[in-house]
Amino acid sequence: MGVIAELRVAADDFELGRVLTADRNAAVELEAIVPMGETTVPLWWQRDPASESFIETLRAHSSVADAAQVDVVDGRTVFTLDCTSDDELFGAISDHEGDVLSVVGTPQTWAFELEFPSHRSLTAFTSDCADRGLKLETTRVYTPTEPAVGPDFGLTVPQREAIILAVNWGYYNIPRGCTTQELADELGISDQAVTERLRRAIDSLVSNTLMITGDSDA
Repeated sequence: MGVIAELRVAADDFELGRVLTADRNAAVELEAIVPMGETTVPLWWQRDPASESFIETLRAHSSVADAAQVDVVDGRTVFTLDCTSDDELFGAISDHEGDVLSVVGTPQTWAFELEFPSHRSLTAFTSDCADRGLKLETTRVYTPTEPAVGPDFGLTVPQREAIILAVNWGYYNIPRGCTTQELADELGISDQAVTERLRRAIDSLVSNTLMITGDSDA
């Protein structure tokens, strides 16, 4: 059974945090991991209105091979980033078979939602991070199907906000009462991010309600 960990780390404590907050005004969120040939490239967006020099600031960083603007939506810059050196935190996540579910970074603190195959792999990850000098603050650890997951049924705060808004606005009605773009505009994120957030919210709700009942009846 997998385990999900929500944790925080200071932006200055790992390489990617230092790179993406180089102009000290940036607040970024991971949009998706995009396949590019035999590799994958993270797609990010800057949460606040982007400064004209944001991409140039990234490109000038010694650890960046290239940074490219993909789009600008509602004053927010969507961009890709190719670093020349491996990031120690993301390296530890990969080494212990972790999956990145969500990342939100500010100039001060980054919040991660990670999934690991087991509690053992999560423990090994946190121990590895300590050995690398990374100071993690773990705010929550849970398994998606455990009954005591709490009143939010495993939902993160952004997932809960998105799915409650979608229900209140009639997104799941027939015909639909709103579009994902309208939800995105209200939440201040992209249309794709809304779709992914709702997908994860539904997965958490089913895992922590219907699947628990099914297991207990077996």
